[in-house]
Order: sequence, then structure tokens, then C-alpha cells
Amino acid sequence: MAGTKDGGAKAAATNRSKYGRDFYARIGSMGGKLGKTGGFASSTVGKDGLTGKQRAAIAGASGGRISRRGKAKKTA
Repeated sequence: MAGTKDGGAKAAATNRSKYGRDFYARIGSMGGKLGKTGGFASSTVGKDGLTGKQRAAIAGASGGRISRRGKAKKTA
């Protein structure tokens, strides 16, 4: 079952039960903090006065407001 979608789901469930529900968030955050270029996990304040997490929230909110579907088309 290794390498399948079901196997991945079982592995994820095992990781969460062993290491906590925030396992993937923690390892992602560690990787982002180790980066030298900043990124969204960075806790340093940039030139704009925001931390990486604050910048990510603003970027996600503005991206969520943009619709990719276009205007509704009326059919006769």
C-alpha cells in the first residue's frame, strides 16, 4: 500500500496520532524559519512593518477575494 493515496492517508493519520494534530504545521513552520530569505513563516519584521505571517494573511485574503470564474453568462 506504500505510494498509494490510501497509504498516504494512513501515514498522515499515524503521524498526527504520534506527534499531535499540528504535526505538519510545525514541520512546515520549522522549514520556513530555517530559510534565509524570510518567507511566510518568518518572524522578522520586514521593510513594510509586517512579519511573514501577517503578510501571508493579507496575501491570502486578497487572493481569496479575486474570482477566477468571470462574469455569469446568461443563456437564452
